Amino acid sequence: MHFSALKEKLLHAILLAERIVGKKESLPVLSCVLLTAAKNFSIRSTNLEAGVEVIVPGEVSEKGVVAVPANVFSQTLRSIAAEKVSLKVESGNLLIESKGTKTLIKAIPHGEFPTLIGNEKKELGTKVLRTTLLQSLQAVSYAASPSMIRPELGSVYVSMQDEKLITVATDSFRLAEKTAQKAVQGKGDVLIPLKHAIELSHILERISDEFVELGVDDAQLIMKASGVVYTSRVVDAPFPNYKEIIPKNFLTEATVLKGDLTETLRKARVFAGSEQKVGFHVYPKKKVFDATAQSAAIGEMSDSMDAALSGEDIDINFNIAYVSDCLPLISSDSVTLGFSGAGKPLVIRGTADSSFMYLVMPLNR
Repeated sequence: MHFSALKEKLLHAILLAERIVGKKESLPVLSCVLLTAAKNFSIRSTNLEAGVEVIVPGEVSEKGVVAVPANVFSQTLRSIAAEKVSLKVESGNLLIESKGTKTLIKAIPHGEFPTLIGNEKKELGTKVLRTTLLQSLQAVSYAASPSMIRPELGSVYVSMQDEKLITVATDSFRLAEKTAQKAVQGKGDVLIPLKHAIELSHILERISDEFVELGVDDAQLIMKASGVVYTSRVVDAPFPNYKEIIPKNFLTEATVLKGDLTETLRKARVFAGSEQKVGFHVYPKKKVFDATAQSAAIGEMSDSMDAALSGEDIDINFNIAYVSDCLPLISSDSVTLGFSGAGKPLVIRGTADSSFMYLVMPLNR
């Protein structure tokens, strides 16, 4: 093998691939990246649950294949100051040369390196606006459960239909839904495990194509764009019928500046102690919207916020993080809080943004 390219291009590829290498000591090749010089030059990695292949532009002088430890290869490239890098296979190992430096990395037998699906298909059937998919995944991922005990709750649901892209995630205590119009060409539904949705977001941030191709094949998600093919396993389970729990009407509504609510919740975190409980006290007739928090070890707070209020009086408690997590993802300067009654969910929306909906269940005490 003999391949030469700009260091910047190689480093971009290895930084994408390095995150997905496996950590199984019983299969050392999974801690490697597979470098393949053929018609194109590619870098591949996989942990058996997800995989990525990145095409690197450059000049292939001689074909070949080699597998080397991902961390050693990436650290070597980081240390190179020159703009151009040459890769060669000598006596079965990888020789990296550039102006003023020469490095030999011991290779690992690559025969057991798993095959990534998705490379053979030319068309995946669905095209999605890259920035919209990225923003939609980021808008809901934090609401998914970090545990896969119930796989449907530890995943992000992606639905594509009628040019709409809908992403949803819930851990049963809160739920986030993002709807983007005119973002999709094609249709389909898929449940992406949270860790793979986060990895997909990382890749989407670092590629440049306007559209990405999506498809599902053999219980795997395939994403193609900008010379990158990303694959990950998907969850074969029905997503909860979440529409049933979204309140149709609200007993009380409060519209408040997002910045005011954010600052109040930040202060409440300090005074809430280990319980992290905030109380909302909304009295529309008195024009009062207070937030309270207290702990025996720290003290207590009671702050009022300017708000447009309507409906009935309500006193209700929430986990502070569950309320505040959604606020950075809302683009509006103000948010509307819809209270459906004691013991019932709160719905938060951006006042000028109907595309995002966030639901959070109250604390029992």
